Amino acid sequence: MPLAQNPAVSPAALPDSGLPALRGAVAGLPSYVPGRRGTGGDIAALASNESHYRPLPAAVAAVADAVSTMNRYPDSAAVELRERLAEHLGVTAHEVAVGPGSVGVLQQIITGLCDAGDEVIFAWRSFEAYPILVELAGARPVRIPLDAAEGHDLDAMVAAVNDRTKVILLCTPNNPTGVPISHVRLEAFLQAVPSSVLVVIDEAYVEYAEAASGPESLALYRRYPNVCILRTFSKAYGLAGLRVGYAVAAPAIAEGLRRAALPFAVSALAQRAAIASLDAVEEMEVRVAAVRQERARMAGELEAQGWKLQPSQGNFLWIRADESLRARLVDAFDSAGILVRAYQGDGVRITVADPASNNRVLRLLEAHAA
Repeated sequence: MPLAQNPAVSPAALPDSGLPALRGAVAGLPSYVPGRRGTGGDIAALASNESHYRPLPAAVAAVADAVSTMNRYPDSAAVELRERLAEHLGVTAHEVAVGPGSVGVLQQIITGLCDAGDEVIFAWRSFEAYPILVELAGARPVRIPLDAAEGHDLDAMVAAVNDRTKVILLCTPNNPTGVPISHVRLEAFLQAVPSSVLVVIDEAYVEYAEAASGPESLALYRRYPNVCILRTFSKAYGLAGLRVGYAVAAPAIAEGLRRAALPFAVSALAQRAAIASLDAVEEMEVRVAAVRQERARMAGELEAQGWKLQPSQGNFLWIRADESLRARLVDAFDSAGILVRAYQGDGVRITVADPASNNRVLRLLEAHAA
């Protein structure tokens, strides 16, 4: 029976002799595990750090207006979006590169700077895609354990730098722990890192951070040419489904990132929605303020229940848990129809959403508090 008519037969069950071989780096890669999706009306989907708000009305209108032109290729150089971002950030368009989400731009960074055997340093645990993208490029991931406060151990990261180090990734606020890197600590770090190493400040959640809780990244970028700022429209702007992110870097670096990009990777719809979202930044900030308020309320109630939390500056909360507690919590959340992100051996990350969903989380965790 042909395979198409026999769904019980999977490709993994077929003999593989004579097939082309995958690269060793690819064959050994773990799959990126996205947050689980909700399918029922009573499911609270709190696993992916998505905005629980619908896209900004201006973005929806821009996409609707652009739909009739989707038979045409988008502007591969994203000139209008880059110019609008440059205006928004106080840089030039030559310093901006875009890609399909910040993870797409990150892949452009790694492939653009790393040869086989080069090293990329990052904290662990941090964004799950970091080691995958590094190994895919044939480079070596160097994981530096988080410190006792769930943040970056910058001294250990500096100590790990050697002549093979090409890139350092700093996620602030860190995903999944929510802990930011202070401006003072980050500047001292930059002073200690060789200028030949690209330091990527990954700020996917920067809009959710309280003022002065993290670094003034643009000021650091202007002072240290080896800094690259990485941001996204997927989180606070609510465009996760359209995939558009960007980097700010020295013109020569940004040009290299544009050359390393997949042609036409950012759709015309995504470009139009991103521009419209920048024009509606005040409305976005109102939504972000509501998330911050809910984050503070949840953290306060959980601490009163006995949970020990580090202050989060993302749109999520982090509960450190050993494997036994983690498994119990995940089972309880699943039974209650609440989808959270679990990290084996480390803990559970819970996205802050609407008050009703957040209240469900609080009630469940109260029943499991120590």
